[in-house]
Amino acid sequence: MPAVTEEQVEAVRALVAAIPPGRVCTYGDIADAADLSSPRIVGWIMRTDSSDLPWHRVITASGRPAPHLATRQLERLRAEGVLAVDGRVRLAEYRHRF
Repeated sequence: MPAVTEEQVEAVRALVAAIPPGRVCTYGDIADAADLSSPRIVGWIMRTDSSDLPWHRVITASGRPAPHLATRQLERLRAEGVLAVDGRVRLAEYRHRF
């Protein structure tokens, strides 16, 4: 993975913070909006610097949460009105666009 700059970290943090309750974005959505080369960079940033952000609003392109976070993430999303069917959020209904 290429070196991640402080500006990229701050861009990702700002984008995640801007996702309103009841909406979700994919890692790819965030990468595109931050002009990053890969959604994996967003994942790395989220793993290392997102505890104070609404991290639960960022999901995979398939509409599924990360497997190790699935229960907690789906509970938080459900509390905001985002419903999952068979563990998958319908992006057509809940996706936030920047």
